[in-house]
Amino acid sequence: MPIRTSALRTLGAFCNVLAIESFMDELALHSNQDPVAFRLKHLKDPRAIAVIERVAQMAKWRPGEEGFVKDKGRTPQSSKTGFERKGRGIGFAKYKNMAIYCAVVAEVIVNTQTGRVRVEHAYSAVDAGLIINPNGLKNQIEGGLIQATSWSLLERVNYNSQQINTNRWSEYPILKFSEVPRLEVELINRPSERSLGVGEGAHGPMAAAIANAIHSACGQRLRQTPLKPSLALKT
Repeated sequence: MPIRTSALRTLGAFCNVLAIESFMDELALHSNQDPVAFRLKHLKDPRAIAVIERVAQMAKWRPGEEGFVKDKGRTPQSSKTGFERKGRGIGFAKYKNMAIYCAVVAEVIVNTQTGRVRVEHAYSAVDAGLIINPNGLKNQIEGGLIQATSWSLLERVNYNSQQINTNRWSEYPILKFSEVPRLEVELINRPSERSLGVGEGAHGPMAAAIANAIHSACGQRLRQTPLKPSLALKT
């Protein structure tokens, strides 16, 4: 390649889970099913089912009431106030099919005038097997949720076929302290199971939850990061 590249943290999992879990939501919508119920219906792993059920309980998810419904209005999972539209979405993954189970529900606000997205609240349920250091585990997940929010909404390196054009930190936006969402993380301890790797496990589910929440809020399915809704939003 003409431009030197470097691996993003989580390698391919961030983008892969974003794509997979966005498509899961598309399938749920196409089949007129609730996104949480749709995932549970197609899962056999009891530990995967448990984290999704737990995060749905944390977020008070209401089955069958999700999202933007074909221009016919908004159900209780999404709402509209002035130029702001609120929505929520879910994302899930078992990191690299061998590490932690992580489910996330994100609540976002989309401004229809500016296209700006703000993540207000994120809930996460995690199963890492036997928990040795609960505080460390929770901190790792919270850090992943925050970093994934920044990646999903802001961070980008601009380049052309010859060179990278982002040369200053001022040209590379990251999440501000004032933009960090409220976070709630719950851990499912399984003393009879081996401990699983935790690092990087929250990034993909958080990105997917944000993308699905944006669709819930305004009906736009975004397929490229950073996630920026079109300004051609209905008011």
